[in-house]
Amino acid sequence: MLQAATNEVSRCHPNPRTHALEQRAVDVRKKKKKNGFCSTNTMHFFPDTSRPYVKQELPGVLLFHLKEQLFPYNLNWKVPCFPFFNCNLDLFGVRRLHSQEIVRQKDPSSRKMSTWAVKTMDMDVTTEEDSAALRLSPAYETAMEALSSLITRQKRGGASKIGGKYKKLDRMLMYIKILGLEGHLGGLKIIHVAGTKGKGSTCAFCEAILQECGFRTGLFTSPHLIDVRERFRINGLDITEDKFLLHFWDCWHRLKLDLQENLTEDLPMPPLFQFLTVMAFKIFVEEKVDVAIIEVGLGGKKDSTNVIKEPVVCGIASLGMDHMEALGDTLAEIASHKAGIFKPQVPAFTVPQRSEAMDVLSERANELMIPLEVVAPIDCKWLDGIKLSLSGDHQYSNAALAASLCKSWIRSTGNWEKLFQHDDKDSLPEPFIRGLSTARLFGRAQIVHDSSSNSSTVSMVNGAASGDLTFYLDGAHSPESLEACGRWFATVVKDDKNLLPLDSCLKTGIGEEVSENGFVYTGSKESNKISKRILLFNCMDVRDPQILLPQLVNTCATLGTHFSKAIFVPNISTYNKVTSGASAVPFHLPAKDLTWQFNLQRIWEKILHGKGFPEKPLKKENPACFPPNNFLYEDISHCKPADGNFACSTVVSSLPQTIKWLRDCVKENPRLRIQVLVTGSLHLVGDVLKLINR
Repeated sequence: MLQAATNEVSRCHPNPRTHALEQRAVDVRKKKKKNGFCSTNTMHFFPDTSRPYVKQELPGVLLFHLKEQLFPYNLNWKVPCFPFFNCNLDLFGVRRLHSQEIVRQKDPSSRKMSTWAVKTMDMDVTTEEDSAALRLSPAYETAMEALSSLITRQKRGGASKIGGKYKKLDRMLMYIKILGLEGHLGGLKIIHVAGTKGKGSTCAFCEAILQECGFRTGLFTSPHLIDVRERFRINGLDITEDKFLLHFWDCWHRLKLDLQENLTEDLPMPPLFQFLTVMAFKIFVEEKVDVAIIEVGLGGKKDSTNVIKEPVVCGIASLGMDHMEALGDTLAEIASHKAGIFKPQVPAFTVPQRSEAMDVLSERANELMIPLEVVAPIDCKWLDGIKLSLSGDHQYSNAALAASLCKSWIRSTGNWEKLFQHDDKDSLPEPFIRGLSTARLFGRAQIVHDSSSNSSTVSMVNGAASGDLTFYLDGAHSPESLEACGRWFATVVKDDKNLLPLDSCLKTGIGEEVSENGFVYTGSKESNKISKRILLFNCMDVRDPQILLPQLVNTCATLGTHFSKAIFVPNISTYNKVTSGASAVPFHLPAKDLTWQFNLQRIWEKILHGKGFPEKPLKKENPACFPPNNFLYEDISHCKPADGNFACSTVVSSLPQTIKWLRDCVKENPRLRIQVLVTGSLHLVGDVLKLINR
């Protein structure tokens, strides 16, 4: 029966090469059928493309559908298999099966503490020959190419090409109507959060708290660091590739078809963020989430997410000077944009703000006659000894805002009495505490011990243990967030038990210590490490590094933390291309204009050397891919800016080779500990995460 149906496909398939690959996938399934392995997906073809997309079907059923209006046949094959398999398909067939079991684990060391773990068992279902054929054009990479075509500006701060008579929010409402979401959007019980810094953390805390309270959560955040699926989380997990492709191609083809039939320059395909926003609404509606937590993209009043007319509750995280090219040059102007998410009869919360911003928020709340509550940072005693899962003192404000938003949401939806018998204002319910201790948000105050150097275990290189390499990642890119980043970094490196800060060595007299250029070596038996603290930095050219870099340096120095070296390197990711986590990263990248990185280096050197630093711009024709061998150990006294010799910093043309150089350094020296702060750009943080996770 299976072969007969396959032959029928062969006779009428419009693309013999496509059919051959599909046939190979069918053969693979037949081979694996006896072992119980099968696909749980549907593949669809559309009139304007021969590329299929994947549709998730019921677990335990293999379905292969071809759209009826395109072909004169409809195949529906069913075979028994194991339940709860998540199958990732390449464009023309099966790639790998992933058996995922989501387990709620209790930590015996804390009271009723719970975490979520994903156990994954991978099973190859293709031969090497199959894999070579199936990798020709993966469906997910095809979706990334389609998404990239929606980018309407080449760099941050550039002008958008979208014009016409309709404004952004008017277009958004039209897209929502085309997708059939007009009557469903109001049914989403939304928490809407804006802010300059901390809004992503606040949303992550809200997600974790409401999960612990038993609600099905949907979270939409931006930007993503490695893979676009990070922007869409269901119950704390990134949406699967299968579901992403299902919703993506559904949105894509509905919009394409409608806009082609009603061709007009006034309503083009939505730009990238608008497309992802309407797609998020579609996902949350179809996934039937209890709560949708929506992070504002940029500003608030004119942001694409502000088509939300009746959120359950709104929140404004800490405000500061950022995105001035779009929001204005004063804090009052920025606050006015953020306050644009306030809605009549919808309670609003914020954290303590500078008076210039608070006046604007209060005025807008008064105009709408809505309560605006200012939430003080969370009291540590409320946590009953439990630590926040997101590091940094600033997270206590974000946690407090999230707790207030969740309390308001639970009350407004009529669930408080069902969950909690009493409301003690001086304490937090246990599910809230569990949520605040399990929330996760990558790239914000994140510490990664590099696995290639085996920093968590003993690694042998030429018969001797190698050193260790740790990355401290924070996508801070505003003056306020760089200050918070500096405080966090200075605190966590001092808390490292294997590293004694300089002042501790002097006070305790432990061993023989030498301090220079930002590292401390102690000759004690407990620690025999040479520690180097390195700044790996880049920022967008719409930012002002003459504010950002001094803010970071001064904050760290105030807390007794100094950098040995600084490395300025361009990002890998570009503003005009969307890539996936599986996209290849070439080791040898094409040459880039490094004028901006040399400008960053000049500012850095001027901070260190003061008025004596030459004003002429730094420029090299062909900077080395790797810093000089002695760069890591060269003393600051060797720095002679007038002669072009910089011992404190360097510009490197390749991020992948910078990571390799750092790894080589610790592999060659077992006494070396390198602590790398990666900051200034979320794109840089994402690039580093992608590289060190491979």
